[in-house]
Amino acid sequence: MALLALALTALAGAVGRANAFYVPILAPKNYAAEEEVPLKVVTLDSTKTQLPYDFYHAPFCKPEHLKHQSENLGEVLIGDSVQTAPYQVRAGVERNCVVACRRDLTEAEAKKFAALIDGEYRVHMMLDGLPAALGGTERDFVVRGHPVGVLRESDGKKAHYLNNHSSIKVLFHESEAFPGKRIVGFEITPVSIKHAYTLPDDKKEFDTTAELTTCNPTEPLTRTGGAPQSVDQAGEVIFTYDVRWERSDIEWAHRWDAYMLGDPEDEIHYFSVVNSLMITLFLTGVVAMIMLRTLHKDIASYNEAQTLEEAQEESGWKLVHGDVFRPPAFSPMVLSVLAGTGVQVFVMTLSTIGFAFMGFLSPANRGGMLTTVLVLFVLSGSAAGYWSARLYKLLGGRNWKRNTGLTAVLFPGTVFMIFWALNITMWIEGASTAIPFTTFASLLLMWFGVSAPLVLLGSYWGLRAEPFAIPVRVNQIARHIPEQQWYTHPLFTAALGGILPFGAVCIELFFIMSALWLHQIYYVFGFLSVVFFILVVTCAEIAIVMCYFQLCSEDYRWWWRSFTGAGSSAVYLFLYATWYYATKLNLEHGVTTAIYFGYMLIIALAFAILTGSIGFYSCFWFVRRIYAAIKVD
Repeated sequence: MALLALALTALAGAVGRANAFYVPILAPKNYAAEEEVPLKVVTLDSTKTQLPYDFYHAPFCKPEHLKHQSENLGEVLIGDSVQTAPYQVRAGVERNCVVACRRDLTEAEAKKFAALIDGEYRVHMMLDGLPAALGGTERDFVVRGHPVGVLRESDGKKAHYLNNHSSIKVLFHESEAFPGKRIVGFEITPVSIKHAYTLPDDKKEFDTTAELTTCNPTEPLTRTGGAPQSVDQAGEVIFTYDVRWERSDIEWAHRWDAYMLGDPEDEIHYFSVVNSLMITLFLTGVVAMIMLRTLHKDIASYNEAQTLEEAQEESGWKLVHGDVFRPPAFSPMVLSVLAGTGVQVFVMTLSTIGFAFMGFLSPANRGGMLTTVLVLFVLSGSAAGYWSARLYKLLGGRNWKRNTGLTAVLFPGTVFMIFWALNITMWIEGASTAIPFTTFASLLLMWFGVSAPLVLLGSYWGLRAEPFAIPVRVNQIARHIPEQQWYTHPLFTAALGGILPFGAVCIELFFIMSALWLHQIYYVFGFLSVVFFILVVTCAEIAIVMCYFQLCSEDYRWWWRSFTGAGSSAVYLFLYATWYYATKLNLEHGVTTAIYFGYMLIIALAFAILTGSIGFYSCFWFVRRIYAAIKVD
């Protein structure tokens, strides 16, 4: 156990030193002098509302030829809509005080900008695959995106000022090893300024001949030369931008490092994660050793009694050997379906963490993580069908068609219904995360065209496979269960059994929640792999301990309790989500609250099935091993 703890500590430390490792998905692009560099707008999002919008949902400048970039499934689901930006960037060409467009905002358009500023929305852009970082601030970590505007309050009155000027800074790397420039950094510093201008004597309306007097065409705008641009009422807005190019020593392969380092205070949390995981592992190891020593004495005592043919009455868990493999009284089919689906979620989770840990899920691949999760879950359908069918066969089930159908639709169908309700809500609100009908059709095709047939194929293999061998006979008449103590009640044991598995993940869960709801980049998959390993061990050991004490009290109804004992950790996860909502988020609208708790309910259900199935199969293995080790007449 000490060697294992040392190995895990070394692994976590190595990952902590190299948490920015990733495998680039694209080859570097070398830009020749004055070559156009595609600048894209992505989305408007807010941690306050959790409702992202298309960039052109707001009345920003639009380019003459607006193009949509092809999107993967994950990008559609997270609401990313990559489109052409209204600004022009050319390699090595610096531009100052360039007018993007002039807009006469109507009252409705001004109110839309004011609402986005109230909602603390941020503008996200992308250059050569790099997201825009907020410039003009002294930070050791990257803040992605820049605010739409600034809200100021004076004497109880709100004033909304729009950031209508963008100072763009592009970092590039040059080397004799390759021609041209490679982009390694991208920053935007927003400024709010009410532009003033002069017109030639023969012009009465603003056009390209107008000369701005609030910024200098010979140098970038570093501070406002006049009053900020208010959007509290209809009026004229002129959008401008600067472009600066700055040489950097950062190599192209490391240009994402700054984005993935995060807030330096996170390092304190990483050490806390490792410390808590080691404590959890130590405690579960102690419990495991105690259990092994106790079991060894029990088995030796039982077998010795059989050898000496002692006439004394047996006691303890051996008494229920004739009932311990009796099928559960409540719905063996549902138990087998949930256990099989848990294997599917386990395979999907383990595969995803494995790909991410090896660096294949680069943050440059927008939506790649979610796409990978969906594809791996669909492809793992055969595992669900196989393990569900084998368990159902052991429990004496005969209606294998219904079992296979439930395995294919129960969990995916529940998730789909929740997602459908949330999507209708987002569609009413006009959010970009409201997916179109074609995407829904694609999801249904993946479900019924790929996942369901794989479940059927796995079920076929599971039914043809040899049934699980059980070491003892099942009596025809069920044994009477003696009166149990209050602490052996199913609700108490379930509540107690979920504490330790949740404790193994609660600290890392904070960072995952921040990535989900505060729009941060999560890329410390080394720590996550350690946490997942500890979670599996903890679920297995706590389920075995609870099962052992239950059998010692001569209660053989362990099937469902082994599942709910570890699976109850999802209840604590949902309670943690409620605490996170109350203390870390500032969601003001009922719609965003419903979206938050809807998605957290999906996550909690998946977590319950995952941990419950780990606990169940661990107990199943444990019970078979201990009853195979004793001599039974």
